Amino acid sequence: MKGHEGTTRSPNQAMNQAIVIRKCERLEEYHRCVDLQREIWGEAELEVEPATMFVVAAHTGGQVLGAFDGDKLVGYTLAVVGLRGATPYFHSHMTGVQSEYRDRGVGRMLKLFQRDEALGRGIRLIEWTFDPLELRNAHFNLNRLGALCRKYEPNLYGVTTSPLHRGLQTDRLVAEWHLDSARVVAAIEDLVKEAVEAPAVIEMPAELERWQHEDSPEVGKVQAHVREEFTKWFAKGYAAVGLRTSPGKRAYLLAPWSDF
Repeated sequence: MKGHEGTTRSPNQAMNQAIVIRKCERLEEYHRCVDLQREIWGEAELEVEPATMFVVAAHTGGQVLGAFDGDKLVGYTLAVVGLRGATPYFHSHMTGVQSEYRDRGVGRMLKLFQRDEALGRGIRLIEWTFDPLELRNAHFNLNRLGALCRKYEPNLYGVTTSPLHRGLQTDRLVAEWHLDSARVVAAIEDLVKEAVEAPAVIEMPAELERWQHEDSPEVGKVQAHVREEFTKWFAKGYAAVGLRTSPGKRAYLLAPWSDF
């Protein structure tokens, strides 16, 4: 994010000027990524990747990107190489930001650097998975980055002992980030107003976060409903293209994939 002479910078913009996004290239930095994982997620099952995974990704054409405040690592992204037929893409396995740096644009800076680095190597697609019940992530992925989803993976990692998964099946949406598409360019340049209607919607209950916080059995019912709805619409050729964020009226917005 570049400032301009004569303009007033917000605290977030001023903070971002001090953040440097770059590749991690030394073993010490990979170990720091592991330490940051433990700080963000604890020792939760499936969430902590060893330093060797970062080494392998870096040495096989993947991406290990860090957000640095001076010498301090405050965020990172880990991506590995995938193939769709003969077309290479990146699977972005993890992105994490230290708690005190969240909601300050660091995650977006990491993703935009990831996009530029990928395009510089001729990679036009990055994919990742996310929990459809985590609506902050959905807003970031669909609205802020311009990704879309056409695939729903039920219980992708199996039921785990991780407290992060609350004993639920690990259902995931697959985000597709078509890096040089008009949709993505408009999103990252903040040229798109948040949509509120679409040909199809999947409504999300206003009480979802409270139920999640309370570990209510209602969350499992929401998951089952969401799984059924996404499976139905994706089978009809629709894609999830946005999240309506109006309080009490939040919903996934879907449109025919052929429109994009």
